[in-house]
Amino acid sequence: MHKRVFYTPLDFILISLLLAAAGYVFYRIAFHLDYSWNWHVIPQYLFRYDVERGRWVSNYLIDGLVTTIRLSLWAGILALVLGFFFAVMRLSSSLFLRLFARCYIELMRNLPPVVIIFLFYFFLADQFLPLLHLEQVVSRLPPPLQRIEEFLFGDPAILSPFVSAMITLAAFESAYVAEIFRAGIESVENHQREAAYALGLKNHQTMRHIILPQALIRVLPPLSGQLISLIKDSAIVSVISIQELTYQGTQLMASTYMTIEVWTTIALLYLLLTFPCSVMVSYLESRFARS
Repeated sequence: MHKRVFYTPLDFILISLLLAAAGYVFYRIAFHLDYSWNWHVIPQYLFRYDVERGRWVSNYLIDGLVTTIRLSLWAGILALVLGFFFAVMRLSSSLFLRLFARCYIELMRNLPPVVIIFLFYFFLADQFLPLLHLEQVVSRLPPPLQRIEEFLFGDPAILSPFVSAMITLAAFESAYVAEIFRAGIESVENHQREAAYALGLKNHQTMRHIILPQALIRVLPPLSGQLISLIKDSAIVSVISIQELTYQGTQLMASTYMTIEVWTTIALLYLLLTFPCSVMVSYLESRFARS
């Protein structure tokens, strides 16, 4: 049964004041801001007509949006895996594992994200990824697999920087994901563990069959919110020249000087990604609250 919502006169007054303030801001921008508006050229930076291919193709901003989606997707999956393992390590009976996980989580959570990005990116890009020869490996793949790789990870020529940014973003976000998992596991009542031990279940059996199914349901809403934050945090990798949405917007603004148009368009594109996720999180929270 839905709760009936009642509006008071104060609600209408506050809404009227907000609408009046929004109207005044719009009036000042439209008629008093000394700025030359060029909204009509923005669509050509989203899509352009390719004469050679004879069809419309994506341009700078859509290319950046697709890169942001790829980066957020793969970094999110990796952050979930790393976060889960670090949460299990935090709850381990081994002192070494607990200390290692605690040091990692505290380090990631207490350093500025930009510092972490620079440290991880240049360390990975200079020391480890060149040893893997990712571009050469992709170039030896059959053409169908190369097309799949390009669809999933983007241009093979810049695969190493993309993987570096993905690992860096996942390493940063996994610390927060680990704490969410840990809180969910610890929220399961102790008497359920005691009952499992009384039935003769081992630790891994108790975790797999009793604790985790309940903990995953409890952490799903905050975990979804953290993954939304990951989409927004992906803008940080623009400082290491990964051609995602924010980086493309910076380059476009520098060449066209259309500051407001470009950043407003970018804000709308980010909203296009995050708002449906926020609606889904709200739905999950209400559903689990009812159950």
